Amino acid sequence: MLHLHDTTDGAAATRHDHEEMFELAPISLWLEDYAGLTALFDGWRREGVVSLREFLRENPAKVKACSEQIRVLKVNRRTLALYEADSLDHLVSNLGRVFRADMLKTFVDELCQLWDGATTFTSNTVNYTLGGRRLDIQLKGTVLPGYEATLGRVLLSIEDVTERETMRRQAAQAEEYARGLFEHSPVSLWVEDFSSVKQLVDELRFRGIVDFRVFTDVHPEFVRRCLSEIRVIDVNQHTLEMFAAPDKATLIAHIGDVFREDMHRHFREQLVDLWNGKLFHTREVVNYSLNGDELHVHLQFSVLPGHEHDWSLVQIALTDITARKKAEAYLEYLGKHDVLTKLYNRSFYVDELNRLERKGPFPVTIIMLDLDNLKQVNDQLGHAVGDALLRRTGEVLAKAVDKPNCAARIGGDEFALLLPGVDAEGGLAVMENIEKLVALNNQFYSASTLSMSAGMATSVPGERLEAVVRRADFEMYREKRGQPTATLVRG
Repeated sequence: MLHLHDTTDGAAATRHDHEEMFELAPISLWLEDYAGLTALFDGWRREGVVSLREFLRENPAKVKACSEQIRVLKVNRRTLALYEADSLDHLVSNLGRVFRADMLKTFVDELCQLWDGATTFTSNTVNYTLGGRRLDIQLKGTVLPGYEATLGRVLLSIEDVTERETMRRQAAQAEEYARGLFEHSPVSLWVEDFSSVKQLVDELRFRGIVDFRVFTDVHPEFVRRCLSEIRVIDVNQHTLEMFAAPDKATLIAHIGDVFREDMHRHFREQLVDLWNGKLFHTREVVNYSLNGDELHVHLQFSVLPGHEHDWSLVQIALTDITARKKAEAYLEYLGKHDVLTKLYNRSFYVDELNRLERKGPFPVTIIMLDLDNLKQVNDQLGHAVGDALLRRTGEVLAKAVDKPNCAARIGGDEFALLLPGVDAEGGLAVMENIEKLVALNNQFYSASTLSMSAGMATSVPGERLEAVVRRADFEMYREKRGQPTATLVRG
């Protein structure tokens, strides 16, 4: 009897210990009765339901019917504290405030696991405290041994993972925000991997190379190899639009069409900067769109923080400055050219004359020309006709000379040709060509006749070019007065 008494006392102590462990567990524990749910399942099976998920999708009201079959038998202290409940009755009478629409989908997942015969189930869902605070929870359910057929006893553990999930959502939001900034940036953004380039550069240092610029002068193939080793990780939407690419895969597959020709020179300078430790640098470079258009871009290159040791993550920002470059080129053109005739203007002519004075090559032959009767044409036929004659003069003189020779409009009806390294015989050949071009031009414009007077002079050793200009002017005026000259040009 003593032995039996001891056994009874031990069982009681064990039950007490279990109750204590349940009550004092540091996570929320629920003991529930799912027997009514089993009866509901059995009835549906008899009705021919095969897929519970499809059945509940077609009959959403049945989900509530399932929840109504579950009875809460017991919860521990942690549960009451977590859900801000005074007692089990207080919690049970307000379960509608705890389990809201947020958990509907995960509850269906739990039901389907039990329908398929599982004795354990898990889910991540949302509950609410009686005070209205949202709880992100990780739920694990276990059918207690001996109740597998009836589901009469199911133990649920609920872990509050709100802090973890809040941090995860914040991280996801931050990532989405950063992704949005990247994807919808108004400039072209590239994320690239330069780690293979870093390895190649480090190998050169290991080999004892000190002057990288000299090395790349001697071995330009090294620059080409480095360029081929760059791996494009990602580009944004503006990049696709800017480079006329339908998608990222197409752009990356045709990257050789984007970085070509003059880009090798610019990339070499980037490598020099990287060699010298400049992990952030800017420059203006030329790229090409996939449809062949030349793109002038302002490039900003940066090895991202944390990747300085291997250059495995690099961001490149490209701002399209093509319009600005065209405007600059046009302004530069206007600074050197006459808009009406498209020839060089007087300012360029003076600068070029001074340059030739200093550097040659000699001899320099100068041809001065004057458009005949421009004032009379303007007075009698109007400036539009006079402007047409000036444009025709520009066409003739532009065809008559090639670089390094130049043709310039230096006054209203005055023109000059500078022919460096051309002797008198060469100058006469140019004069004869102009005469032929004038005659040809007049065949296409019968309404008015183009006629020019011209004079030519060739420099002699020690002679200032100003004196050559005066001699050419003198010859031109002799021709204009109708005096015989070997440099006659008639229209």
